[in-house]
Amino acid sequence: MDQLATEAADTDTLGAGKSGPHRSGPTWPTILVAGLGLWVATVLVTFATQNSNLIPTIILLGSFLVPVTFVIYAFSHADPIITPQRIFGAFVVGGILGVLGASLLETDLLKTPSAFTYLWVGLIEEAVKLAALWLLAWRLPRYTARDGMVLGATVGLGFAAFESAGYAFNALFTSNGLSLLGVVETEVLRGILTPIGHGVWTAILGGAMFAAASRHWRPRATAALLGWYVVVALLHALWDASRGIAVWLTLLLTNTPMQWLIIEAGHAPTVTPVQVHIFTILNWALLGLDGLVGVLIFIHRWRRALIQTEPGTAAHQIDATEHGQRDTAIAPDPSAKLRKLAASK
Repeated sequence: MDQLATEAADTDTLGAGKSGPHRSGPTWPTILVAGLGLWVATVLVTFATQNSNLIPTIILLGSFLVPVTFVIYAFSHADPIITPQRIFGAFVVGGILGVLGASLLETDLLKTPSAFTYLWVGLIEEAVKLAALWLLAWRLPRYTARDGMVLGATVGLGFAAFESAGYAFNALFTSNGLSLLGVVETEVLRGILTPIGHGVWTAILGGAMFAAASRHWRPRATAALLGWYVVVALLHALWDASRGIAVWLTLLLTNTPMQWLIIEAGHAPTVTPVQVHIFTILNWALLGLDGLVGVLIFIHRWRRALIQTEPGTAAHQIDATEHGQRDTAIAPDPSAKLRKLAASK
């Protein structure tokens, strides 16, 4: 009987581990604070010693700290089916495939800049990230919108991390030589904006893709997924275009006749300090508005995903019925195992 009790406890533990978010491991605030402290220490030592060997550490730690922190936070809200191996693959493989695919397509399709360049960039980069997520999610045994948002956010944050490293590397080189200050400024700005950019956009797409997959058992292109892809691509395009829009609005509000004549002649006019301040305010306001829209959509979709996966809801019962046979194949009925052990006694 003691053996039966032990076996029953083991099967109960295994059964309990099949659902519910991850809770073990270091918390995201601990990782963020520790990583930020190490990054600041590295920056200070680099400025003090002028040791260029430390610059790669600044770039890598600064580019990956915020994305990794948010991935850990998202992972704690995923079902156990989203394993650490899948999270690692989504972050690294999805991120690298995303930046490589975007680079190849943008180089080939955006040879001639136009008014639609930002739109094309949004469409291309979101399509590449969606394709990487599709590839990584193809063999999952079950799908829920919540897990799709977690895995999508991981792919997007991986993309953002590698992209930030590239931007920081480019900021290092200026006409006056190496600029450590440019690297630090780029890292800080990208770190602040990363959570409300690629991570949110791909999370929305991942939730839409997994919601469709939960009804068909495999990822499928649906009208809903296409619609959310267009929405996310537009948010991406407006984000990238915010600087140009801010310049246009600044000139529209504060221009002088001389500045317009210089612009019509094809030259860049000299701007006033007031115009610089107005441009900065407008640029950040546009980024904030775009980011707010994305975050509000994400929150709405996340809450809807939580309702659909709560035990007792109709959606959860339908999902459990559809996937019951596969779950049974993965984890045999514990009562059958107990009966077999009792019979052997």
